[in-house]
Formats: sequence, structure tokens, C-alpha cells
Amino acid sequence: MEFAMRLTCPAPAKLNLFLHVVGRRPDGYHLLQTLFRFIDLHDTLDFTLRDDGVVRRSNTVEGVAEDADLCVRAARLLQSETGCALGVDIAVEKRIPMGGGLGGGSSDAATTLIALNRLWSLGLSRAYLMRLGLRLGADVPVFIFGENAFAEGVGEQLQAYPLPEAWYVVLFPPVHVPTAQVFTHPELTRDTLSITMRALSNGQDMRLHNDLQPVVCGLYPEVARHLEWLGSYGEAMMTGSGACVFAGFASRNQAEEVLRQAPHDMRGVVAQGLTKHPLHNWVLD
Repeated sequence: MEFAMRLTCPAPAKLNLFLHVVGRRPDGYHLLQTLFRFIDLHDTLDFTLRDDGVVRRSNTVEGVAEDADLCVRAARLLQSETGCALGVDIAVEKRIPMGGGLGGGSSDAATTLIALNRLWSLGLSRAYLMRLGLRLGADVPVFIFGENAFAEGVGEQLQAYPLPEAWYVVLFPPVHVPTAQVFTHPELTRDTLSITMRALSNGQDMRLHNDLQPVVCGLYPEVARHLEWLGSYGEAMMTGSGACVFAGFASRNQAEEVLRQAPHDMRGVVAQGLTKHPLHNWVLD
């Protein structure tokens, strides 16, 4: 591997193609089943090597203090766990809406761990990085896993799940949904029946949905409005804990035609489903 001084890396968004809450652990964490799909909407992170051990963010990200930024936290965690004496300047170009259920912060953290494993020449395995990632957030490991995945537990028990090519219209309702507010809501369904990956793969008839969606729609009418409009063109669903909503289409042209018809006050993008994370091959199993 060539010694690098600087790396520029994508951090892709994810969709939850369904999200079922199937129980709750004694510690209060919810047990989930979900299907993660990476899409080509992404943030861009720029990493510049420092030899003085300092980890800092070199630009401002609106609404996120440097010490709270998951990129900075990921870099400092990796540094402390490995005893690495090197540092890094991190520049973050955000395209993924924050608080939208698209996993932007988690993806940024995962890309940071993957990139610094290379920039700092640490040679850590995928499993090790995934364990570190879980300490930063439940969605971080899947981005290090690097493949579309059926997930269980709190989202960290992952099995690769091949998905066909698809294009998505992803809409960005203008609200920020706090995840904790949704998971603690008294009306949240917490006892959806578990499914197996085999049943999912065999296409057995089952009602795939997002258990968090009714709660969010009740709290945030804008999410409900976006879902209703998009649902007139395809099977629309909220991703994660919201607020973003999506629908899948067979071609880019179909998706672009739907987005062109969106009301003037609705923002969104057309995104292609990815087979693997763009940095999947950067980490050894």
C-alpha cells in the first residue's frame, strides 16, 4: 500500500427497506429487524495527515459542534484504541440531510474509521473496525460491513443480502426528527413478529413496513404529506426514524419523471441503489 498524505472519500447514505421493532432488551434498547440498502447520495470527507497527533475538523458543519461530530469522535476513538501518534484534519462536505434517517452521521463515522485505517497504516480488520463503530452508534457497523444487509439485534447483527438494481426518489421533509423521541413514544409498536432472512429471500407474502412511521407521521404532518404524495406513484416508506421518505423504481427515467412532478415546496433527489459500499475493498476481512 502506498503511503498517502491525503484521502478524499465518499460516505454513502442508506435506506431502510423495512424496519420492524420486534422487542426490547432489559437495558431499554429496542430489538430491530431491517434491510439496509446503500444509495449513491453521499457526503464527501477529506482527510489530511498530521504528524503532531492533533485530530480536528477543518471546516464548519452547521448545527454540529466539532467535539460532537461523529467523524472527530471516530478518529479520536481509533487513535486512543491503537495508540497511534498521528493526527488528521477532516473536512466534511454534507449532502445527506441531518436527522433524516439516511444514516449520514453514522456513515461519516464509518468512512472515517476506514480511511484512517489506511491513512495511518494501521492494518486493522473489518471485524475490529465494526466493533469500534458500534461504540459510536448502532448504524455505524453496517457501513463498515460494506454490503447491503439484513440486520437484527440493535442493528449490529448483519448478514449480506444481495439486492437487484433499483432507483429511488428520496424526499427531504423540512423537519428534524429526534430518534429518541420516536423510540420512547408510548404509541410505538414494539412487538412486530420476527421474520427470517430465508422467508424474505423466498419472497413469502409478508407485510414489510416501518414501525416508526405512524408515530413520526402523527408528530410531524409534513412527513405524512410527503408520504401521501410519493405514495401516489409507488410504494412509499419512511427510512429509519425519519424524516426522509422514499419509493423505488425500475429505471432512472421513471424516478426522474416522478421527481419532476413534485410540488414546488418538496425537495428531494433521485438516487441509485448500490451493490456495495464504495470503500468495501479498503478493509481486509
